[in-house]
Amino acid sequence: MTSRLLDSLLDLSVAPGYTKVGYRLRGLSWSSATAGHLTGSVALVTGASSGLGEAACEGLARAGARVHMLVRDLERGRAARERIRSRLESDSHLELHSCDLADLAAVRSFGRRFTAEERRLDVLVHNAGLLPAERQRTEDGFEVAFATNVLSPFVLTSLLVEALRLGHHPRVINVSSGGMYTARLDVDDPQLDEREFDGPSFYAHTKRAEVALTEVWAARLADLGIGCHSMHPGWVDTPGLARSLPRFHRLMRPLLRDAREGADTIVWLATADPEEVDEHPGAFWHDRRPRPKHLLPRTRESRQERQRFWAECARLAAMTEQQTNERTP
Repeated sequence: MTSRLLDSLLDLSVAPGYTKVGYRLRGLSWSSATAGHLTGSVALVTGASSGLGEAACEGLARAGARVHMLVRDLERGRAARERIRSRLESDSHLELHSCDLADLAAVRSFGRRFTAEERRLDVLVHNAGLLPAERQRTEDGFEVAFATNVLSPFVLTSLLVEALRLGHHPRVINVSSGGMYTARLDVDDPQLDEREFDGPSFYAHTKRAEVALTEVWAARLADLGIGCHSMHPGWVDTPGLARSLPRFHRLMRPLLRDAREGADTIVWLATADPEEVDEHPGAFWHDRRPRPKHLLPRTRESRQERQRFWAECARLAAMTEQQTNERTP
């Protein structure tokens, strides 16, 4: 690992620190991302059909976990599962599930099926994310990126708390983005309904929300022994980036990290000694170290604002659960 000074300079420099240059200058490698074993553990990863999610599943399976891969498209999920198996030397336990995370009724249905099948959960990775090109609404009336990136992890975490309580040093890991540094949490307009739509800005706001909510979850679940962390992977060459930001992808592709380099900290957080990570509850991690959550004073939110945002997500989740129950015969 690099010195603290060089590591901090890389982080502040953004471009070098977020690319494969920073990953390598910090002395990191995929082989050392597995800090401990997960034999006998159960993990669940959303957005597991490609990119970071696929790499995270590979790393967790390599550590010995039985990994549940949550995908929207089963065909793509099966292809990802076969790619992972082809890269692992030992037998891997990879189980596939489908769910559209923009549909909160589907998220609840999956959560209830999962807990009926699995009594415990040790690692929960919220990786799935969406950056739409235009404003879209779900059946429940939510802006689709907000539903996918913010509300679905909120609902799924809520449903899986009891399973996590039974896990061995259980951890919830939220995959955010360095882009969240540009956004301030808007408590009064959480879905940015009052703003003109801009895909990258809306995405950055959802990623800021994930980091803020992680702090609240960390405090609420600490007494249950459940650790909560957020992280950002740097700039990674994934299919999602190529679709959502094609110009950035073309310009930066020679410097982009591969999916394993991006997923490194996910796997490290899941496998590291609890004393090493749990002393930083609710932290925001990059390249295996906690990072500042704000680089600009204008993006800072108060503890009360985080609590209000959490309460609003809880209200929206409860409202849609009631609507789902009313539609169910």
